[in-house]
Amino acid sequence: MFIIGYFLQATATVLHYVLYTYMLIVIAHALLSWVSPDPYNPIVRFLYNVTEPVLYRLRRALPLSVGSMDFSPMILILGLLFLDQFLVPTLFRIASILGG
Repeated sequence: MFIIGYFLQATATVLHYVLYTYMLIVIAHALLSWVSPDPYNPIVRFLYNVTEPVLYRLRRALPLSVGSMDFSPMILILGLLFLDQFLVPTLFRIASILGG
């Protein structure tokens, strides 16, 4: 049982860092959308390729545009924060119950 607890504790820690990093990537994508970056820049392409599939699905599910303002990055960030504040502590709690 201790091994499962330690595994869940490590999973929660990695999940926290992954969610936080993805949130920073979404923020960078949103900030770059305010300017006109070079679309052939490797950093811009990376940000677009990593965030756009999720943002596209979110835009299709919920029309979150008012004029030229797109609120889908904000909704995605709120969803990531919710997962970080709900799922990570839940995994830590289960890990502590299992003896991790």
